[in-house]
Amino acid sequence: MRPQAKSRSDFKYFHAITTRWMDNDAYGHVNNVVYYSWFDTVVNQFLIVNNVLDIERSPVIGLVIETQCNYFASVAFPERVTAGLRVTKLGKSSVRYEVGIFRGGEENASAQGHFVHVYVDRDSRKPGAIPDDMRSLLQTIEVPQS
Repeated sequence: MRPQAKSRSDFKYFHAITTRWMDNDAYGHVNNVVYYSWFDTVVNQFLIVNNVLDIERSPVIGLVIETQCNYFASVAFPERVTAGLRVTKLGKSSVRYEVGIFRGGEENASAQGHFVHVYVDRDSRKPGAIPDDMRSLLQTIEVPQS
């Protein structure tokens, strides 16, 4: 069963992204690997601007252990896209982020997917509890998994 594109209203946080010339591949659209970069960008931007992640000093860091993406419509440079973000599962040391990529003002996602972060101690790389301030922030964009 093919997934259905989610709408903007399914997401809680948004971040605008400008496509770049180098994002296009030989087929004239944004290459599939770029979408994963956008996923990573919206998640980390959300955490950094909300002061719960310091990429150089935070004692706990998120490692990606799972990713997935479905594509519904092509995106190409020089289009502008918006990444929608939500959390659908928040565990003790892990979180499942879902991301929708929207072209211009379109209501339905051109692509959508997820990735799972496991939070680990920066030095030992052993799983650790998500810090309370980060957990509180993640709860603001949490929705039941569909």
